[in-house]
Amino acid sequence: MIALVALSILCASNLNAAEFIVEVRAGDHLRRDSVVSVVLPAELRDAKSLDFFDLSTNKPVIAQLRKTPEPALIWIVDPPITAGASRRYKLARAESVPGAKDVVINPTSSAIIGDSAKFVQTAAGVNLLIDGKLAMTYHNELVHPPQGIEPFYERSGFIHPLVTPSGAIVTDDFPPDHAHQHGLFFAWVNTTFQGKPVDFWNQHNHTGNVAQSPVHPIPTITNGPVFATLTTQLIHEALKAQAGRTTVLNETWTLTGYKIPGLVVFDFESRQTCAGNEPLKLNKYLYGGIGMRGNRAWYDDKSKGSDPPAPERSGHSDFTTSEGKHRADGNHTRPRWVDLHGDVNGKPAGVAVLDHPSNFRSPQPVRLHPNKPYFSVAPEVIGDFTIAPGQVYTSRYRIVVHDGLPDSAQLDRLWNDYANPAQVAVLPAAP
Repeated sequence: MIALVALSILCASNLNAAEFIVEVRAGDHLRRDSVVSVVLPAELRDAKSLDFFDLSTNKPVIAQLRKTPEPALIWIVDPPITAGASRRYKLARAESVPGAKDVVINPTSSAIIGDSAKFVQTAAGVNLLIDGKLAMTYHNELVHPPQGIEPFYERSGFIHPLVTPSGAIVTDDFPPDHAHQHGLFFAWVNTTFQGKPVDFWNQHNHTGNVAQSPVHPIPTITNGPVFATLTTQLIHEALKAQAGRTTVLNETWTLTGYKIPGLVVFDFESRQTCAGNEPLKLNKYLYGGIGMRGNRAWYDDKSKGSDPPAPERSGHSDFTTSEGKHRADGNHTRPRWVDLHGDVNGKPAGVAVLDHPSNFRSPQPVRLHPNKPYFSVAPEVIGDFTIAPGQVYTSRYRIVVHDGLPDSAQLDRLWNDYANPAQVAVLPAAP
């Protein structure tokens, strides 16, 4: 989800105005490396080129146009704006660039025209590259399990690997102890469809499955200097429904990766709808929903079969939550964010999932496994609910992949940016 800021537009006195002031107001929170968005004034929507400058430095700002649902300019705040302060920018029509096929921001600065954030389709999946470095892979193609793992564990429609800025991989795929877990994925566990139980998470139960939609096998991609967006379609199937294999849910993922220094940050949005005229009931259960499987090195095989394990067998990973809780005391709590971390090649690294306050039952409960490196964000822990025909079940999370141990202050700041974005006003420039 890119449009993260509330917008106030004051009408310009000149309907043909070519120049505006954009004011970003930090509000109660420090704004550092914050994603900011402003809807483009109607007077500039036909422009082929735009100038966008920080008035405090008179330097151009790297920005990118998002075309839908309405044209908006997206950029990353730099330098920071302290709590209670504001910053002004100039947004103006610029001289057209010959041969330009799209709106060009700051056409005089060639250094900011390239795609610093880019999704690229490969034979193995779709890679997100930030400044040319791999940040993640989305698997729209079917991935077959390695030798020794049953073929029914094959899967598409998931993310692996997630990679830190230094190149450390923080996820796993087809782990031997839980071969049905695949990096970052979304599946429900204890559900009822047509009066029968369906488990979309545990593939070995042979009742449900999640996959890339065969009708929409190729994601839609937008790239640019600030963000890259991938939109793709998945299906959730009941394998033993009344009519045999039946699509129960259609799902749309929108993944938006940002160019933010020192981190890999992307927004994950899922929109699930009933594929037919029958509802899916989500039964109260201890896990399910968006799942995250950590690096294989973080699993302590000494504690296999010990659930919960002895304290000295807590594994090679831990969890940290926004409430300061960990593996031992954080299970089924309702934090704003949860971070899974451990050592990769002798150095700490991790991944955090930030819960958007618009989510159903937010802050949603988290399932923190007692000895294995995985967790899920599971609203069904609180009780039953139903996805009914005509309803859209929307889930939004911001994912932060980092080197080093989790920085709670940094994650709190990133969550505040996500949940309580800066306010933006568009003002007519002085005559």
